[in-house]
Amino acid sequence: MDPKRLRNGFIYLLAGVALLAVFYTLFLPAQPGRDVDVTEMLAKARNNEVQRIEVQGDTLTVHLNSGDKVRTRKETGANVLDVLRLGGVDLSKTNIQVVVKEPNQFGVVLSLFANIFPVILIAGLLLFMMRQTQGTNNQALSFGKSRARMFSGNRPTVTFSDVAGVDEAKQELQEVVEFLKYPEKFSALGARIPRGVLLVGPPGTGKTLLSRAVAGEAGVPFFSISGSEFVEMFVGVGASRVRDLFEQAKKNSPCIVFVDEIDAVGRQRGSGLGGSHDEREQTLNQILVEMDGFDTNTNVIVIAATNRPDVLDPALLRPGRFDRQVVLDRPDIVGRTNILQVHTKGKPLDADIELGVLAKQTPGFTGADLANMVNEAAILAARRNKTAIGSSELEEAVDRVVAGPERKSRIISPWEKELTAYHEGGHALVGRMLPHADPVHKISIVARGMMGGYTRFLPEEDRYTWTKTQFRDQLATLMGGLVAEKLVFGESTTGPGNDIERATNIARTMVTRYGMSEKLGPRTFGRKEELVFLGREISEQRNYSEKIAEDIDTEVQDFLADAYQRAEEILTIHRGKLDRLAERLIAQETLEGQELEQIFRDLPAVGKPRVPQLGAAAAAAATATAEQPVAG
Repeated sequence: MDPKRLRNGFIYLLAGVALLAVFYTLFLPAQPGRDVDVTEMLAKARNNEVQRIEVQGDTLTVHLNSGDKVRTRKETGANVLDVLRLGGVDLSKTNIQVVVKEPNQFGVVLSLFANIFPVILIAGLLLFMMRQTQGTNNQALSFGKSRARMFSGNRPTVTFSDVAGVDEAKQELQEVVEFLKYPEKFSALGARIPRGVLLVGPPGTGKTLLSRAVAGEAGVPFFSISGSEFVEMFVGVGASRVRDLFEQAKKNSPCIVFVDEIDAVGRQRGSGLGGSHDEREQTLNQILVEMDGFDTNTNVIVIAATNRPDVLDPALLRPGRFDRQVVLDRPDIVGRTNILQVHTKGKPLDADIELGVLAKQTPGFTGADLANMVNEAAILAARRNKTAIGSSELEEAVDRVVAGPERKSRIISPWEKELTAYHEGGHALVGRMLPHADPVHKISIVARGMMGGYTRFLPEEDRYTWTKTQFRDQLATLMGGLVAEKLVFGESTTGPGNDIERATNIARTMVTRYGMSEKLGPRTFGRKEELVFLGREISEQRNYSEKIAEDIDTEVQDFLADAYQRAEEILTIHRGKLDRLAERLIAQETLEGQELEQIFRDLPAVGKPRVPQLGAAAAAAATATAEQPVAG
């Protein structure tokens, strides 16, 4: 029985007893007179003070000659006449009348209930306390039960058609679907499907969605649980939950078990502060044991997701456990177009919207970013009382995702507005004049998020490899805001702080990681060690001398000085264009598209050469930095 229902029933019982007591007190006729003992009653009878005696059960009501009434009680079962005779009262010599009445059944029941009720009340309280204690014990014991949520495979809500931009990953997981549907096809050839599939990728790339699509395509039950749900404050709870999860999975075989953020329990053992007795390590050990204990005919496939594969325990990744890794990277332009088609399905769009053009404007966006962008555009259209989503809403949604919502209510002085206009104009003009910089897409001096203004550059194609020339042009573009402030106002402000920080990081990365320094040559400097139990903390160990450290600082300074000089030359030559660009920004606050090109129309044509893809290593960190808008 539900403890809550039991508690309510007990309260109702007490209320009923209280009502009975009130009824007994108010409506039951009260017995008249006062109470006396038998000795006093017999004495009054011998003195001829008694007129009549009424007998009802074991209660005697004595009516006195004076009109008063007294009550007394006799032993149960004793005859009243024997009582009087033994007390020396001769009825034949007195006028005492003895009247015998039937016992009051209602009074007997109430009297019996009054005697038994305390026992019932105590027994009820004990029962209630025992049930409550039992419920607490059940909750304590339920700590070891799995918290996985089970989704039935009869009505799939997500299929591969709902997932876009990860064609290679879907192809890899198609084998899992076929194994769950037609296991005899693989067993006939002696093939063994991987027992564990690890989905690796940045946040928002669709790892959870893809795993649900696998279950939807296969039409099998789907158990979903997060890695953090295994571990509790009690020792052994995580291991118990792992055992219970796999027991449920085997009972519902064939099925899929999905563990999201498995790095919460799958980190390398021995790296924490708790040693081998750490609760997390016990949970990991139980996962390893359970994945090894699958029978050959048990069609249970474990799919896990993480964005930190570097911290996982090697025993978890060996063949026989998670022996297949599927990488989900940020989608390219084709993938973004397909993702936009999925998320705009069923939404009214203006006829002039081209999803391919929109995909070019969103480099570096994940599937979650694109879904959020489309949703923001729909909200903006509804806010503006439109019946369809237009290009202006989509453009605004892109800016909201990249830089945050507009802060038009922020009041700034005319001088600060002019300063921001020249700062952003310096970024845009330098980027426009450098052949290896990305094209300028939009300039705005409207504050967004923590930015006072921003200039957004869009690459003409997805870039996976960077060259030294591209890095140098990007450094000069970042220095454009600082140079413009000094050129126009004669001093710098705090505005270029983020630009200088990003430029310094890029220059140091060029020297220490990519070997782009002519003086130091092709060599990496410093060894990075990730402290697993501290999350993303990185400890960099120096493997070079103090003299090399000075040379690194000198090379970084040379790259930054070169970028500053190039930006200064461009803005000095085209100072008139910078002034006109700032004036238009002050008047309109935002420039993009044809309006921006009209300002640049009399500048020398700058061909954006296609830089050959040199080298095999992709500058992932630099790519992520370059895709950010240049903040003012």
